[in-house]
Amino acid sequence: MHRADEVSLPELDGPEATVSSPRALGWLSLALGVGAIAAPGPLARLAGVDDSPAARTAIPAVGARELVHGVGLLSGRRPAGWTWTRVAGDAADLALLGRAFADRRGERRRRVGLTAAVIAGIAAVDLATAVRHARARRAGRRVIRMDLGVTVNRSPAEAYRFWRDVENLPRFMSHLESVRAEDLRRSHWTARGPAGRAIEWDAEIVEDRPNRSLAWRSLPGTRVPNAGRVRFLPAPGDRGTEVRVQLRYAPPAGALGRAVAKLFGEEPEQQVRDDLRRFKQVLETGEVVRSEGSPDGISVRQQLMQRPAQPLPAARR
Repeated sequence: MHRADEVSLPELDGPEATVSSPRALGWLSLALGVGAIAAPGPLARLAGVDDSPAARTAIPAVGARELVHGVGLLSGRRPAGWTWTRVAGDAADLALLGRAFADRRGERRRRVGLTAAVIAGIAAVDLATAVRHARARRAGRRVIRMDLGVTVNRSPAEAYRFWRDVENLPRFMSHLESVRAEDLRRSHWTARGPAGRAIEWDAEIVEDRPNRSLAWRSLPGTRVPNAGRVRFLPAPGDRGTEVRVQLRYAPPAGALGRAVAKLFGEEPEQQVRDDLRRFKQVLETGEVVRSEGSPDGISVRQQLMQRPAQPLPAARR
């Protein structure tokens, strides 16, 4: 996939966002496993347990366990589960080393202590990776993803220029109150949130391919992490431009927040469809076209205000 077709946002990505860490742990497990099985004697001396007959069988067993972990992590299947098994294995190793440390003195005791410190460091990395991966999975489950489009009777260059000026976005995105450009890449957004409260965040443009595509994402720390990409493709038969929009965001209350939004008529996908229809109108006519019978949106309050369209009185024509 071309780099311009990627929108990187760790808060919104699923397990793929941390896949590099489990793979690195997988290679570490393979290296430790091969070493423990191929050279248990030298490893026992290095760890300070070469005086224990049990070490001759315990170390290869640990090596076999590490090989299983390595294969599991590198396979890419259920990396979260395999990462937690590494954490459990580290805990077992530390328990064994704790007993060995208490039974030894002198140089062997020092080597056992150093080995325990190394294993504790690896355990900390394993635990941090497992927790981060679990958080990414939870974030991935609550992310709302949309991929919608509209055809506008304008050239890709015209559509791109209008969208690239981010301060134009509130003209057709009804949930936005304002977008203020800070510089060529960063901007400050203000949107209408639940119960009429304003939600603000800073965003940055992460990909800019003039007349072709634009990608942006919210900066870390926002209450509603979001990212998007819009592509401007020549429509077949010289019919203008196909504007394809990909959006994803994580609502504050997860699935419950989306259910409440639907209850009040604010279904996210329908909102985006309406926004794109308004984008088409603004680009083609210079303004959003409304009739007396069309509400501004699909919320319950707005639907209650809706009435059948009627011809305007002669005095107002």
